[in-house]
Amino acid sequence: MSDRPVFVVGCPRSGTTMLQLMLHSHPRMAVPPETRYVVPVYQRRREFGDMRLAQRRAALAEWIATDRTTKFKELKIDKDEFVRECVEGPGSLGSVIGTTFRMYAERFGKPRWGDKRPSYVKQVDILLRIFPDAQFIHLIRDGRDCVSSLKEMPWYTHNSFHAISTWAEAMDAGVKLRRTMPADSYYELRYEDLTDDPSTELKKLCLFLEEDFDPAMVSPREAAQVAVPVHKVWHSNTHGEVLRTRVGSWTGRLEGWEISLAEQALGDRLVANGYELSGAPAPSKEHVATLQRVMQKRKAARSRKRLRDRFQRLREPGPVAALLTSRQRALAGLPPQPAEDKHPSVTA
Repeated sequence: MSDRPVFVVGCPRSGTTMLQLMLHSHPRMAVPPETRYVVPVYQRRREFGDMRLAQRRAALAEWIATDRTTKFKELKIDKDEFVRECVEGPGSLGSVIGTTFRMYAERFGKPRWGDKRPSYVKQVDILLRIFPDAQFIHLIRDGRDCVSSLKEMPWYTHNSFHAISTWAEAMDAGVKLRRTMPADSYYELRYEDLTDDPSTELKKLCLFLEEDFDPAMVSPREAAQVAVPVHKVWHSNTHGEVLRTRVGSWTGRLEGWEISLAEQALGDRLVANGYELSGAPAPSKEHVATLQRVMQKRKAARSRKRLRDRFQRLREPGPVAALLTSRQRALAGLPPQPAEDKHPSVTA
């Protein structure tokens, strides 16, 4: 059986929470609510120092467990036990991060863990540095439905131009991942297919994950009580049956100019992913120009982040990759983890 980490990625509002719950309903896999420390820890790795030193692992674990931005409390694992396991565990940045998820899975008696955060679709290179054996599931939904849903979210502070850009960026990232990643590491799944025939699509997904299909995955209502925080009212649909009621609802939720602009900007990507265009009239030149400016600014911001990361890679204080799973250890040239020694210390 596999112990590889699994990441659910995609454009926000593409059904990733539903898929998270389906995976969490599997008897061997636990996928927690969204947290906010994986990428921030990586970006601040020079500040946190060399994880081969036990005191640095303790300091990082303390920060993850106590900083109000990390959402560590959503995991409901004991802080002191977490710090202790990090101190006694392997000496790498990814091992400290991965220990949070491993302990979350242990809460449910499960041997394998996953994580879900839509924005990860544009950060796969970072996640592979942290978890080099990870598998990625890219959930794809009609971009017009994503845009219409995004603009209605209480936490979404941007406009439709940014929402359209967000979907385009997720699709472009997917094209690159499909081209460059091994078939056993990257998998694409359409939201519309998943909601139309959950059993068939989940059986195919389980083959990719090297897991046996379990019927509980089709009706993940019980998992929603555990893995979806009560305050996230926008995920209320996850507490019911898997439905197709929102498929194609963009026709009544987007304004005419938004449909025109979305189909003009996203048309090729929509068609490539099996979505039909409505034949909306061409958007105004003003709307097109505004969208182009937004896309260019977002692209420039991503380029700056990549440059900063390349510079930081030249001055890393210690190992980044996790050393927790069998494949992670093999990739690092380490022997398999002894069954009786669950959390060995690796300091060199």
